[in-house]
Amino acid sequence: MVLLRFAWLASLLGSAIAATPAQWRSQSIYFMLTDRFARTDGSTTAACDASMGRYCGGTWKGIENKLDYIQGMGFTAIWITPVTAQLTEDTKYGQAYHGYWQQDIYGLNSHYGTADDLKDLASALHKRGMYLMVDVVANHMGYDGSGDSINYDTFDPFNEKKYFHSYCEVNDYSNQTNVQDCWLGDTTVSLPDLDTEREDVRNMWYDWVGSLVSNYSIDGLRVDTVKHVEKSFWPGYNKAAGVYCIGEVFDGDADYTCPYQKVMDGLLNYPMYYPLLKAFKSTSGSMSDLYDMINTVKSTCADSTLLGNFVENHDNPRFASYTDDMSLAKNAAAFTIMADGIPIIYAGQEQHYKGGNDPHNREATWLSKYNTDSELYKLIAKANAIRNQAIYKSDQYTTYKNYPIYKDDITLAMRKGYSGSQTITILSNLGESGSSYTLSLPDTGFQPGDKLMEIITCTSVTVDSSGKVPVSMTKGQPRILYPASLIQGASLCS
Repeated sequence: MVLLRFAWLASLLGSAIAATPAQWRSQSIYFMLTDRFARTDGSTTAACDASMGRYCGGTWKGIENKLDYIQGMGFTAIWITPVTAQLTEDTKYGQAYHGYWQQDIYGLNSHYGTADDLKDLASALHKRGMYLMVDVVANHMGYDGSGDSINYDTFDPFNEKKYFHSYCEVNDYSNQTNVQDCWLGDTTVSLPDLDTEREDVRNMWYDWVGSLVSNYSIDGLRVDTVKHVEKSFWPGYNKAAGVYCIGEVFDGDADYTCPYQKVMDGLLNYPMYYPLLKAFKSTSGSMSDLYDMINTVKSTCADSTLLGNFVENHDNPRFASYTDDMSLAKNAAAFTIMADGIPIIYAGQEQHYKGGNDPHNREATWLSKYNTDSELYKLIAKANAIRNQAIYKSDQYTTYKNYPIYKDDITLAMRKGYSGSQTITILSNLGESGSSYTLSLPDTGFQPGDKLMEIITCTSVTVDSSGKVPVSMTKGQPRILYPASLIQGASLCS
């Protein structure tokens, strides 16, 4: 979809890397656990029992071979899990297939491939005008055993006890000192907490992250466990990386989470995640809470257009674990893509995977046989395509802050973009069995007589004489409106 924009991006990128927050605003990210997305052998039948927590065989070469599948949904970037060398033991919790139990930050996880494979993946993405985001962990290392019996020689370069905080477990999230200085994990698999206030630890991390980005032509970083490290560490880390960094602050309170954007470019939008999930995980969800959070995040975070939107990831239950309703799933995905910030879709979401809590939400994407005819695959492709087209037509689209223009108990409508080139997204939580009704939307920015296209159904809409837009809603499906004259060449509606 929107091949013109991909060609334009490719001409800008070539073999170079993209770095800045401004460049990342216009991206749409497909996130995967490297071990669970695609195998080098291309198998779609290789067994992978997510509940076992073991390596299933996904590789960087496998990802490279499936970029058509990802780009077919309109994504312009991928985010892969950490690449560093992990603990090698088969622990009581399984293996380090996910990448968050690192022991050697200079080594690569050989289960995923070689250094050349990772470089080839970056090169293949750049040739397509796509970006590479890599997950990184600065808070901790990983150890098979209790925190009171660590062999510190296991770690490289942090091979002495002095580099770590004294052992204590994080057990009081109301105490920020406890959150930052104590250890995650438990007595089975401990996550030794680095003393990032030490100058030598900071310098090692800053040198390492700059080299990682340079060596593998990485365009952006997703940063794990940000709230577990003191804020003063992050500006130097972000600067040393030299690329856009988006941090994980696992907290839904905007007043707690948003201040971290003062020390890092962007954040995963957890404040939006919870009301988004609440609005659409059942037909009794609250549209008011979602409407209010759009405005709260805009006013509380430094820049809502640099946040990462999601309704699924590897740390939270799949959306479909709450409801099988496809219309509700489509609305949640449409919001993720059409709201402020950078959309993030988790591999398998497009196939309506239903895994619950970790590790059940870490299924192998290849078992879906990469079905490009699934309802959510096609919905995501359309939403990404119209967003990409809006960005291509207006360089101010991404900086316009999403404006909710209408709500009732079952409907939310929002506008993004300046007059004449804006998108209007209408969401419903009635679900698949929802009745039909027609909205008359005010405050869209369109003028009487303007011709629009509703891109989900490819239906023409004309703005009425009072400037309101009539929108036909049925079966709880989302709607996305865009000027008909600007759709030409976008391969959206014939």
